[in-house]
Amino acid sequence: MSLTFPQGFTAAAMAAGIKPSGRTDLSGVTSSSDCTWAFAGTRSTTAAACVTRNRALYAQGAPVRALLVNAGNANAATGARGAADNADMADAFGSVLNVAADAVLTASTGIIGHLLPMDRVLSGIEHLPDELDAGADAFASAIMTTDTRPKTAQVTLSSGARIVGTAKGSGMIHPDMATMFAFAFTDAQVDQAALRGAFPAIVNRTFNAVTVDGDTSTNDMAVVLANGQAGPVDLQEFLRALEAVMRDLARQIAADGEGATKLLTVQVSGARTEAEALAAARTCCVSPLLKSAVHGNDPNWGRVIMAVGRSGAGVNIEQLRVTVQGQPVFEGRPLPYDDAQVSASMKADEVVFTVDLGVGDARGEAWGCDLSAEYVSINADYTT
Repeated sequence: MSLTFPQGFTAAAMAAGIKPSGRTDLSGVTSSSDCTWAFAGTRSTTAAACVTRNRALYAQGAPVRALLVNAGNANAATGARGAADNADMADAFGSVLNVAADAVLTASTGIIGHLLPMDRVLSGIEHLPDELDAGADAFASAIMTTDTRPKTAQVTLSSGARIVGTAKGSGMIHPDMATMFAFAFTDAQVDQAALRGAFPAIVNRTFNAVTVDGDTSTNDMAVVLANGQAGPVDLQEFLRALEAVMRDLARQIAADGEGATKLLTVQVSGARTEAEALAAARTCCVSPLLKSAVHGNDPNWGRVIMAVGRSGAGVNIEQLRVTVQGQPVFEGRPLPYDDAQVSASMKADEVVFTVDLGVGDARGEAWGCDLSAEYVSINADYTT
C-alpha cells in the first residue's frame, strides 16, 4: 500500500534530466495552508546555497508553504551563480504555486562543484504541479542519490493527526547536523516556538547519531513542516512521535550506508552526561577498525575499548562493561566466551554492542554500518 501524506500536503516527482540515469530527480511538496516549521542544517563551512538560503529564511521566522528538491547535483561550491540559481528555483516554484518565493524551501543533493542545468530544472518546475498528488513514495524515491531504497516512516497520534517522514542518505554521513536530508510533514497544530525549541535535541539524538564514513556533507538538512489542519495535539505526545519518526529514518539511513551489509548499533549507558554517551557511541560507529570487524563477524571487543577511550567520554576501566550481541565479553577484565558462537551471532542484519562506562547514569545510542569493499568501489567510481 502506498504511503500518503498528512491532510493538506501533496507531492510531485518527475525526471527533469538532472541525473544522467534518467531517473526521477526533481520533486516538491506543497501545503494548502501555511506551515510552522523547524530546520537544522549542516555546520560545514562550505555549505551549499540551499542550506544558506533556508537558514536565512529560518531566522526570519515566516511561514512556509512548499519544499523543492533536486537530486543529482548538489549546487555546492558553485559561487554566486549557484546562489542565484537556487533562488531562481524557489521563485519559479513559488510562481507556479502562486505563493511567495520566501515561502519555498529548497534542497539540492548530488555531485559537488557542478552548475545546475537550469534550463532543465526550470522546465521541470513549470510542469511539476501537473504531477501533484498525496503520495509520499514517489517523492521519497526522487530525492535519492546513492541510496539503494527509499526511506519513509510514519506515526499516527491519539488525536488522529499524522506525521510522515522521508529521508535520503547513504554516504558522506557523519554527525554534524542532519547528516543527509530528512523531511517530516504533519497536519498537527504545533506552536512554532515550541517546535523550534525542541527540534535541536531531537536532531542530536537521531540524525546526529548516524555515521557511515566520517564525512559531513555540504548539503545536510532536516526540516519539519506542520500545517495544523488536524487541529491541536498534546505537545509532549507529538514531540515523542516526531522523535520516533526521526529515529526510524536515522536507522534506515545507517542500514543503507554505501556498501553496507548490516546495521551497526552501539548503546552506551553509565555515562556522566548524554553528550558523553553519544560521543562514545558515535566514535565506535565511525571507527574503520570496528566497522571492518563487524563486516568480518569478528568479535574483537578491543576495538570498542579503543574507540570509547578516544571519544573523550569519562570511563572507569574497572567498571567498564561490554557485550557483543548480548554476550558479555568484558567486565573490568576480559571474560571467557565462545568466539565461534559470538562470531556466528554477528552474521545477523544488525550487530549490537552495549557499553557501560561505569561513571554515571546517562545514556546514548548511535548507528552506523559495516565497512565493505563495495564502499570503496562506489566512491572510487562516483564521478567516472
